[in-house]
Amino acid sequence: MEQRRVTDFFARRRPGPRIAPPKLACRTPSPARPALRAPDSATSGSRKRARPPAAPGRDQAGLPARRRLRLSADAVSSPSSPEAPDSLEAPDIPACPSLGQKIKKSTPAAGQPRQLTSSQNQDTISELASCLQRARELGARVRVLKSSAQDAGESCTPEAKGRPEEPCGEKAPAYQRFHALAQPGPPGLVLPYKYQVLAEMFRSMDTIVGMLHNRSETPTFAKVQRGVQDMMRRRFEERNVGQIKTVYPASYCFRQERGVPTFKDGVKRSDYQLTIEPLLEQEADGAAPQLTASRLLQRRQIFSQKLVEHVKEHHKAFLASLRPPMVVPEDQLTRWHPRFNVDEVPDIEPAVLPQPPATEKLTTAQEVLARARSLMSPRMEKALSQLALRSAEPSSPGPPRPALPDTPPATPPAASPSALKGVSQDLLERVRAKEAQKQLAQMTRCPEQEQRLQRLERLPELARVLRSVFVSERKPALSMEVACARMVGSCRTAMSPGEMEKHLLLLSELLPDWLSLHHIRTDTYVKLDKAADLASITARLARQARAEEGL
Repeated sequence: MEQRRVTDFFARRRPGPRIAPPKLACRTPSPARPALRAPDSATSGSRKRARPPAAPGRDQAGLPARRRLRLSADAVSSPSSPEAPDSLEAPDIPACPSLGQKIKKSTPAAGQPRQLTSSQNQDTISELASCLQRARELGARVRVLKSSAQDAGESCTPEAKGRPEEPCGEKAPAYQRFHALAQPGPPGLVLPYKYQVLAEMFRSMDTIVGMLHNRSETPTFAKVQRGVQDMMRRRFEERNVGQIKTVYPASYCFRQERGVPTFKDGVKRSDYQLTIEPLLEQEADGAAPQLTASRLLQRRQIFSQKLVEHVKEHHKAFLASLRPPMVVPEDQLTRWHPRFNVDEVPDIEPAVLPQPPATEKLTTAQEVLARARSLMSPRMEKALSQLALRSAEPSSPGPPRPALPDTPPATPPAASPSALKGVSQDLLERVRAKEAQKQLAQMTRCPEQEQRLQRLERLPELARVLRSVFVSERKPALSMEVACARMVGSCRTAMSPGEMEKHLLLLSELLPDWLSLHHIRTDTYVKLDKAADLASITARLARQARAEEGL
């Protein structure tokens, strides 16, 4: 009787298509293969027969029975049909929900063979074709967007190589164009951003030159350039040295010298180098002058003052271009005109620095012929002379181009004639004269007057706060310390008690009939008239502020 293996029984119990078990004939082991016999069958008298060897094509020969069972069941349950159509979808193609549902419906259950009808096959193929078309359209759109982005990037590249700091042809950054407006404190004679950078370069250059000069070492431009760039983290070139010479010509003496010891590989001792010597006053005892800290500070202040004078010249030209023109004495000028753009003042023209003497160089055929006439044959001399004549004809100098005029100073935008049509000319002249007078008073106002005007602008609000403090305290008089403390806590502007006391003193000076001060022993008391109309009080303060502002 045929004996079946135990694994065949479990394979029958597993769900899935049934496969007929292989028919294995019970054979007695061959005497030629004693190694295949079970080791216990020869010694024991058991009636259990040895398991025949596995088929030569199986991979599960060395695995336990249960693992072989699982592997064989998986292999049996996997159908031999081709893969599902959903494996054909690319990960970038968005899957259509109808296609996924149809594919899911067409997938057979576990253990059942997959069968697709012709109609389902056609639907699946049509859905795949639509998804493929959709993917092609998306790819075309992506390519179009990439090409447009590349064109936009190429158009933003700067065309002018001489100005790399202005990308895409734009103006300077906002922190440079509006540097004067961002300065803390009250506005005054603020220098442009580029002038302040130049002043910092002069300070660093003076420091490096002073260190080299004090230890009797010849300051050269190469040494100073390296030190200034390390201090400022900015480029320092000969153009900046020329600007410093234009602003402060009595600061240094520049020469081209040879024989200056150098420790650079690219510079020989016989080469010409630009040397920088500080111009100092001779000492009284005849000793060598030194660049001390006091002299460095004095030279720095002189340089800053000269920069301010340079800006004043452009400001004066701007005032002369106004309608009507304005004239402000330079000793009374405390701030720039409101419409004068400080940061658009042109750069300082660099002065000419000494250049190394030009050595004789042969650049044309005529010079070569003149130098080597004695070393040539007559035939070679004739050929070189013909070549010199041919090369000199096209290189004839053309007519000089006229120099472009400088840009005129910026003028304030004037009102269009159509907007002022029908307005009296006398009225326009009076308005312009009043505006010019107001701007003149603003430019010549001293810092003390500026602080008084700022306090006058705060007085209407402080008057309302002071009255509310007296109403809440329900007292006829308050000490100065208590009144200032209450007002500091109630006012919107952050102020110290000392600053608040100055405002109360100014308020009592302008309105003595409403607010009075009484000095009793060592304390000062504030008394307020609560019956007075607060609206009239604030109106009087506003008129006083406008009157003083117009002066």
